[in-house]
Amino acid sequence: MAEADVREAVASDAAEIARIQVETWQTGYAEILSPAVLAGLDSAEVEQEWREAVTSGAATVLLAIEGHWTVGFCVAGPAPESEVAAADGSLPDDTSTTVLVSSLLVEPRWGRRGHAGRLLGTMGRRFAAHGATRGIAWVPESDSASLSFYRAAGWSPDGTVRTLDAGGRPLREMRLTGPLEFEFEHH
Repeated sequence: MAEADVREAVASDAAEIARIQVETWQTGYAEILSPAVLAGLDSAEVEQEWREAVTSGAATVLLAIEGHWTVGFCVAGPAPESEVAAADGSLPDDTSTTVLVSSLLVEPRWGRRGHAGRLLGTMGRRFAAHGATRGIAWVPESDSASLSFYRAAGWSPDGTVRTLDAGGRPLREMRLTGPLEFEFEHH
């Protein structure tokens, strides 16, 4: 296996991040997202969105690298109050130290090689070093691979669910939460 690493994304990585998102969604989420949503993914638009995400500094974007290949990415930042609030709108005591992992994708062909664990572990250490105490992520209820991954990392559903409109198809997501230091990471 080639050497694997994690590094921070820069603007010139936007095209590769967009390619990974579009290809992974079209292959891995065909059962979750509507055909119209998947067909409407415009690589140029997605690339521009990623360029802005990487350069704006509002979130941290990390890349998983194997050899010379970019194989996945993780995006996280301080959790907005709307993302961390309980179903009744109340905010937990640790709202200001909660991190939202808004995206964690590894190309399926590079799966089961520890990239997701390295991405989440690196992200967790970075935010914990700056005072963050826990993380949250929204995961489609039907995405068993992602749910299993987060559970293995020590995260669990906190009882909050939401339903999004994914191109005319309802998409139910569960909120998972857990520590930023992981008992084990995939190697």
